[in-house]
Amino acid sequence: MSKWLVFTAVISLMGGVSTVWAGGDAAAGKEKSATCAGCHGADGNSANPEWPKLAGQGERYIHKQLQDFKGGARKNATMAPMAAALGEQDMSDLAAYFSSQSVQAGSADEKLVELGQKIYRGGNPASGVAACIGCHGPTGAGNPAAGFPALSSQHAKYVENQLNAFGSGERSNDAGKMMRTIAGKMTDKEIRAVASYVQGLH
Repeated sequence: MSKWLVFTAVISLMGGVSTVWAGGDAAAGKEKSATCAGCHGADGNSANPEWPKLAGQGERYIHKQLQDFKGGARKNATMAPMAAALGEQDMSDLAAYFSSQSVQAGSADEKLVELGQKIYRGGNPASGVAACIGCHGPTGAGNPAAGFPALSSQHAKYVENQLNAFGSGERSNDAGKMMRTIAGKMTDKEIRAVASYVQGLH
């Protein structure tokens, strides 16, 4: 586990100094977010657990995901056409707006907390699953400078879907195949448990 923590710490530092983040205009982003509200909520707190909460998510991460949807590095039939019309400033403004919002706290399934916490904080050394805490932080706040997403209070169903997508290779826009490598070693039970755990993490 310690080797994984050192590895993720190095990646975090590398990500934090690689580029200068200019940021966007949150007020402009609020105006531009009207088309996003139908799925993600006016304040970035989606009602449907299949769709991610964007409130409180890191600017850099949101911006990159929009770029990846537009460029095809991340596939989604709904998001591709939405992102296609966005310019770089639009993406920056939307990222600034949603990151400035407060995420609504979620709750975990009590039956899954013990295993979810174990995986999140310690990984599974026997199978080579790294601890989530190394990149996503003790409270799930992520690492905005490195572009590692916040997971705190995110919908469990959405997290589960993304871990499965990484594990199967369906989603492949992770740097250095980091998430594909980790998720590919997780069992279905571990995925469900850690997804539920982060929904209640705040």
